[in-house]
This record gives sequence, structure tokens and C-alpha cells, in this order.
Amino acid sequence: MGRALYWMQATGLRTLLRAVAPLPLSTRQEIIARAAAGFVRVTPAMKRRAERNLDLVFPEMGRLDRDALVFEAARNVGRTLTGIWFNADLAHACADLPATGPGLQALRDAKADGRPAIIVSGHFGQWEALRHILMREGLETGALYRPNNNPYYEPIFRAGIERGGAPIIPRGAQGFRQMLRHLKAGGFMALLPDQKMRDGEDLDFLGHPARTPLAAAELALRYDAVLVPAFAPWIDGRPAPEFEMPIPPSDPRTMMADFNARLGSRVRQHPSQWHWFHRRWKVYR
Repeated sequence: MGRALYWMQATGLRTLLRAVAPLPLSTRQEIIARAAAGFVRVTPAMKRRAERNLDLVFPEMGRLDRDALVFEAARNVGRTLTGIWFNADLAHACADLPATGPGLQALRDAKADGRPAIIVSGHFGQWEALRHILMREGLETGALYRPNNNPYYEPIFRAGIERGGAPIIPRGAQGFRQMLRHLKAGGFMALLPDQKMRDGEDLDFLGHPARTPLAAAELALRYDAVLVPAFAPWIDGRPAPEFEMPIPPSDPRTMMADFNARLGSRVRQHPSQWHWFHRRWKVYR
């Protein structure tokens, strides 16, 4: 039954993607945004998880506002995933997209000096736009990703993120070794360390302890890599990429606490643009 369900899910998605493919990217994003909100509406477990996360972080929020935020967050997930599934079109949309922040020059300098770089972001806004901006700047950036449990969906997702830059490295021991070689050779990698990891450490995120992986900071220290937080919130219907000041080298806990604080600030500015459907915290009130 599990494989049959996976097949049906992937087949349904492929059908939807083929149906919307002739439309402008912005129209595709809005159609899939509505589909994502509908999916959350009929999936109580996902909705409850987002509600618990929001109750933890925003205990003063009323039920109606919370419900509205849950469904707007789902719509933003749909918009973001559309950009990944149609990544060639997202690349075209990013061709003239302004990018701001001192981190971009820091990355240019690192490239000129032959230093590696690690770009850290979160499941927030149109995060995949960041790698397209870097590709445009001659700063091709690979990505570490978690292979999907659905074997029929996995090639859809992988084909999307491959368009944003190489290498695309799956999590695991073999992938980790590949990433080390890439960094040692002066390569750039993008990581999304905002999900709970069993081997992480409890650091504050949005006012509560959250299991946070330290690998990005540990690797930056080990390979003298510049560590740049970057975010691409949706502003007026378009991603607004910003590459922040690099995180100063110190120790892994301090550096990743800095990252959590920066991402948390972005989430408080644009709460519907973060993926509240993750199991991010260990305990709930």
C-alpha cells in the first residue's frame, strides 16, 4: 500500500505539472499555491503540526489569525515548490532580479581568493532563487539535500534542484565525504540547517530550544570557508534575495546561534513564508 500511495501521489503531481506547464510561471505558482492549501486542509496531521508550532512561538495569536497564517504558509510552500519543479523558468525569472547585502561581495572575494564558502538559509521564501543569483554571478553553488522517501517523487525534485548548480549531494556518509572534497577544493555549498536533526544541539530559535545541526559552522572553521546567511523573501510577488554579513568565526554553537537569530528575525518579519509544517521543536506547550 505504501508504494502504491507513493506512485499515486507522484502521478498526480506529474499530471498537475504537465497541465500547468504552458502557463506563465506566476500563474503556475498561484494554481499550485491553492492546491497546496487544499492539501493541508484535507491533511489534519500537517495542519495540527503547524498550529502547534505557531501556538508555541505566537501564543498571543488568535485562532482565526493562526488559521489564516497556516493556509497562507501552505500557499507559500506551493509557490516555492513550483519554482523548484520549474527551475529553468525560475532561473530565467532571476536573470534580472536585484540582489543585495554585503555577503555577496564577501562571496565574490572568497571566489577570487580560492576560498570555499557555505551559504546557509532556511525553508523560507523562494530559497532556491539564491543559487540562481550565485550562478548568475559566476559563483556556482552546490547543495546538500535529503532524498525524498517517495521514490517516484525523488527524480522530480532532484531534476529541479540540479538546475540551480552542482554538485547536488544527498545526505549520508558518502555524500558527506563528497561535500568535504568539494569544500577542500574551494567549492561553494548551500545548506538549509533549519530542520530538527538528531545529532544537533539545542539552540534558541524563535524563543525556544531547537535541535540545530552544527555542521555548517564546523565545516566553515575546518576549511576556512566564509559562512554567509542568505534569504529570499517574497516581496511584492517576487523573491528579494539578500546575502547578509558573514557570520564571524568563533565556535560552532555561537556561530549557529547567530544563524538561528538571523533566520528567526526574518520569520518574525514574514511569518507566513517559513515552513511551519516541520517538526522543529521537541516539546509543545
